[in-house]
Amino acid sequence: MDAKKIEELKQFVASCKQNPSILRNPSLVFFKNFLKSLGAQIPPYTNSGKNDGDHLHEEYFDSEKPDASRDHKLDEDIIESDVELDNSDVVEPDNDPLEKMGDPSVEVTEENQEAAQASKAKAMEAISEGNLDGAINHLTEAIVLNPKSAILYANRASVFVNLKKPNAAIRDADAALLIYPDSAKGYKARGAARAMLGLWEEAARDLHVASKLDFDEEIGVMLKKVEPNSKKIEEHRRKYERLRKEKEWRKIELERKRRQAQAEDAEAASVLKDGQVIGIHSASELKIKLNAASRTSRLAIVYYTATWCGPCRIISPVYASLAEKHPKVVFFKVNIDEVRDAAAEANVSSVPCFFFMKNGEEVDKIVGADKNSLEKKIAQHSNWKAKVVICCAVH
Repeated sequence: MDAKKIEELKQFVASCKQNPSILRNPSLVFFKNFLKSLGAQIPPYTNSGKNDGDHLHEEYFDSEKPDASRDHKLDEDIIESDVELDNSDVVEPDNDPLEKMGDPSVEVTEENQEAAQASKAKAMEAISEGNLDGAINHLTEAIVLNPKSAILYANRASVFVNLKKPNAAIRDADAALLIYPDSAKGYKARGAARAMLGLWEEAARDLHVASKLDFDEEIGVMLKKVEPNSKKIEEHRRKYERLRKEKEWRKIELERKRRQAQAEDAEAASVLKDGQVIGIHSASELKIKLNAASRTSRLAIVYYTATWCGPCRIISPVYASLAEKHPKVVFFKVNIDEVRDAAAEANVSSVPCFFFMKNGEEVDKIVGADKNSLEKKIAQHSNWKAKVVICCAVH
C-alpha cells in the first residue's frame, strides 16, 4: 500500500475514533462486520440528527441475517412528534343550548315563505347594525317557518361564525348542505367554523369546495391562514404512515429471513452425517458442505490424504473412530489425487494434513499422523462452540 493510501486510512480511523457513528453508514457494513469478526465492539447508536425512520432502516438492514437481539425494537410504538401549528385563532368549543331547527317534514305554505322572508330581512338589518344576537333570533323564526330553505341555515351559520360559536355554525351548515349539497355559503361557514376548532384539514377541504362553487376574497383570505396548518398536518400524517408501513414491512421481512434461515439450517443439517466420515469428491461439494457446517455452528474437520501415503493408512482408522466418538463434529475426507483443485486451494503440500475452521476461517492445522495432537485439537476446538474443519483426502 502506498504512503498516500496509508495516510487516508489513518485519517479514516481517526474519524471513526472521534465519531463512531460513521460505522453506522450502510455503505460501511462490510467494514463494521469485519471489525466485529475480530471481536471489536461497535458503540451503540446515538441520534445525531437523523430522523427515526432512517435510524430504524439502518439498524434492521445493515445485516443480511435476522438478529433476535433487535427484535424487541419492532414492538416499540412509533411515538409521533408534535406538529407546530398556528393556533392563534382557535377558540374553545361552544356548548350552548341548541337553537331551534326546523321540521323538514312540515308543509311550507306560501304564507310561511313570505313570513320567513320578512324575518330574514329583519335579520339582515340586525346584522348591518351589529346586533348579531337579534339576527340569530330573526333567522331562527325564519327557519321554523321555512325549514326547507338552505340559505336560511347557511345565513344563521355565518352569524354563529361571527359570534365565535363554531359548533352551532357547523350544525347549521350541515343542515344547509343536507338540503342543498352545492351551497357555497354552507361550505364557507362550515370551513370557517372548523378552522376555529383547529380542524385544519377539514376546514381546508370545505373552503376549497366553497371556492370552486362561488369564490370570493374572504374565502381566499381564510385559505391563506388555513392551508399552512393543513399541509403541515398532512405531511406529518404521511410521514408516520410511511414509518408504520416500513415497520410492518420490516416485521414481514424479518420473519421471512427467519424462516429462510431455519430452512437453510435444516437443509444444511440434512447433508451432514453424524458420527461418520464424509467423503468429498469435488471442490464444489467441499464448499457446500463446509457452508452447511458453518450454518449449523458445528466444528468441521477436513482430512487431506492420498492412497499412496503410508502414514495416511495408519491415521485413517483413528480418524474414523474419532468421528464416531464426536458425532457433533463434522469429519470430511479429501483424496488429493481425486480432488486436486481443493488441495491446491488449501495449499496442501504434504499428507496427512488436517485443517480446523471456525466460522469459515482456518483456526488451526496439523500436518502428519499425530494421533495425540489430533485428539487434543478436536477436544480444544469442539469446546469453543465453533465450526472447525479438518481437511481430509478420500482414498
